[in-house]
Amino acid sequence: MKKKLFFNFAILVLTTVWVDIAAASNSQKNNETQSGVLLYNQFNIDAAIPQLTLEAEKGNTESQYYLGEALRKRNRYMTSEAQHWYETAASAGNIYAMIQLGRSTNDLCKKMNNCPPSEKTQAQWLTQAKNSTLPQASKGDPESLFLMYEITLDHEWLEKSANAGYSLAQYWMAVSERQGQGFFIIPGKREESVRRWLKLSSEGGYPKAMNDYLAILYRDGDMESVRQWMKTAAETGEQEAVSNYGAYISHTPDRVGFPLDLTKGYALFLLLKELGDNGGIQDYVEQKIEKIGAKMTPDQIEKSKTVAKEWKASHPPLSFFPDKLSD
Repeated sequence: MKKKLFFNFAILVLTTVWVDIAAASNSQKNNETQSGVLLYNQFNIDAAIPQLTLEAEKGNTESQYYLGEALRKRNRYMTSEAQHWYETAASAGNIYAMIQLGRSTNDLCKKMNNCPPSEKTQAQWLTQAKNSTLPQASKGDPESLFLMYEITLDHEWLEKSANAGYSLAQYWMAVSERQGQGFFIIPGKREESVRRWLKLSSEGGYPKAMNDYLAILYRDGDMESVRQWMKTAAETGEQEAVSNYGAYISHTPDRVGFPLDLTKGYALFLLLKELGDNGGIQDYVEQKIEKIGAKMTPDQIEKSKTVAKEWKASHPPLSFFPDKLSD
């Protein structure tokens, strides 16, 4: 089901980090966690690994989990080091780590017949994840309901989580229904339901849902709402939303009716340039900087640098918002 949806929106393609909030006494640890996970969410794996290692060695379970993720992705299979950090996080109660350990059946190391020994079997890890999650899910906790879906792949848990207001589950409800999940006898009801889930997820703050929702609004010709959601999505820091907003306010192209703002548009692409070629966006960003800059005076370009700094200081960091439970 988890196939990402990309919509052709004019010329551009429209295409989390979940950091647990600790008690006030652990605020310093929170800041440390954000730095490593931030790099991971910007697809800067090489820089993320040493930072996550520092945090993981201090006992931060979120960093331990993400370090396992980063090591597995860099090596493209479950290494002994990655498994060590997953198991360290899982032993400390991190359910995401338990789930990943329970999903490693199809890992490349299986095909290579060189998987590292594990404390438990995959089935045992999934059982532990279920036993750890079910009590809170039974009380209606939205994230726990979603995790029960991830553990069991039972669509009923996904729907319960979505109905409980979990924006990520609402997004995946829209994705699943768009791909054929569920029964809709009356023509148009499937599209209506997809739209509703995307709207709810957008209102819950999930930027990928916002991108998909505003594509529907664009199709319907509701440009006022398109502008609203494009700006709101960009303000989350999601890199594609920032790119779309920067392009349309600089009229490269002018398709949704934003007032021309070359200074801010250029500034947003200056920020995106800081991501380098993470996510394969470098060429596109460079082209936009050149195209927008050709319309600007030197003074406007200098002002854009200030605007970029102000945006960076007042908005969330840029992020690709990869799924926390990645393949």
